[in-house]
Amino acid sequence: MREVARFCQRCHATLRYLCPSCKHEQRQGGTCEKCGVDFLKYISAVIASNKVEADREHDRIEQRSSLLKNILLMPFNLGIPLFRDLFLGPRRKTS
Repeated sequence: MREVARFCQRCHATLRYLCPSCKHEQRQGGTCEKCGVDFLKYISAVIASNKVEADREHDRIEQRSSLLKNILLMPFNLGIPLFRDLFLGPRRKTS
């Protein structure tokens, strides 16, 4: 026989909630009975943190590709964009 079901086999409603922070299992969602973490705020903070990290990684990759592109185009544009990026810093897009 299976352990205690987390979902109703008929209507698929959640019977047990797992705290994303401390992994405590409980019958009500919303706030953890053990550590007091608000599930929605916790998940929102994790998503925001992941977005900041992804944006940082994207900027790093974009900077590398810009440098490589400027090196490859140096014979055609006399290296001016490369020198501008090296001495003045990368240009920021205004969005």
